[in-house]
Amino acid sequence: MKIICIGRNYTDHIAELANERPSDPVIFMKPDTALFRGKDFYIPDFSNDLHYEVELLIKIDKVGKHIDPVFAHKYYEEVGLGIDFTARDVQARLKEKGLPWEKAKAFDDSAVTGGWRPKTEFPDIDAVRFHLEKNGKTVQDGNTALMLWKVNELIAYVSRYFTLKRGDIIFTGTPAGVGKVSAGDILEGFLEGQKAFSFRVK
Repeated sequence: MKIICIGRNYTDHIAELANERPSDPVIFMKPDTALFRGKDFYIPDFSNDLHYEVELLIKIDKVGKHIDPVFAHKYYEEVGLGIDFTARDVQARLKEKGLPWEKAKAFDDSAVTGGWRPKTEFPDIDAVRFHLEKNGKTVQDGNTALMLWKVNELIAYVSRYFTLKRGDIIFTGTPAGVGKVSAGDILEGFLEGQKAFSFRVK
């Protein structure tokens, strides 16, 4: 399986990081070793500025290549919520030198995935609400209606470049509100009001 991540898919997040609005979806990858499987999340020793980025997730359930957006909905049955952890200080140094982001984005445990829910629970995939709480306070509040590229468009676009396979996960981008985590923080994600994950940072 592979983890396919979409960057800069919410205008407000693009603005908060002072990034340029892309003309096409920004794609980067994480290896399967990035999947967080533990009970507690440990801040890596190479970063002093680790950020959370909550995102809607799509789990691919059939092989597809050059998928037409009209048929993209046939390639997934489950939706989830997760966090794309980013070593922001490492990323900044890499971007300054025009280098790839892997060390900042694809390190071990950097991809949190909560439980999966049937897509049939969501009447409209393009109007799904989600939010992230840090220590009981909402820090990110998103809605897929605000995506620059919607879920089915992303599936189609990604499949132009990479064959999608059963079990692949697409991180669809994060809204504004990203921020630093510190040891002792408790992060809880909610998908349409239902808790998707909860863990402590150490």
